[in-house]
Amino acid sequence: MKTPRRRGELRMDQPLERGRLRGPSYDPEQWGRLSERIARFIGSWRFIAWMTAVIVGWLAWNIFAPQDLKPDPYPFIFLTLLLSLQASYAAPLILLAQNRQSDRDRVQYLEDLATTERLVSDTEYLAREIAALRMALGEMATRDYLRSELRDLFDELGERLTEQESHDEDDGPSIGA
Repeated sequence: MKTPRRRGELRMDQPLERGRLRGPSYDPEQWGRLSERIARFIGSWRFIAWMTAVIVGWLAWNIFAPQDLKPDPYPFIFLTLLLSLQASYAAPLILLAQNRQSDRDRVQYLEDLATTERLVSDTEYLAREIAALRMALGEMATRDYLRSELRDLFDELGERLTEQESHDEDDGPSIGA
């Protein structure tokens, strides 16, 4: 009799689920969205304004403050370290955002390509249908053609009637009438 499997129970006859032994998992999509938001902020004028204000404030404080309250005196080594640290994190985040954008562009390109192929095939189908209709109409009598034929017949009948009447008048009165 089969015993119910408990959650988290390892079985030797089944392969381990992917990532089971690696430790905590993360959602790469969520991290990608976060990196895009950060890269978007880093590339904005608002970030440049804040960064400029912080650096100017840092420099002003370390130049004009009393000597015992200056956390980073003249060569501003700590400021350089902070800016280097910020740049070392900003570069990979920007690259992550660019990679995600290139992936989105690739997906959009493939969707556009599929749409274009569908439109081309639909256009070719419609062109074949129009050509078939034109060929069928080429063999069919048009309204103008029928009118001209009826007009010709009417004119021909009119001429025959005129000839008949002129022929009857030329024969004169008949004897016995």
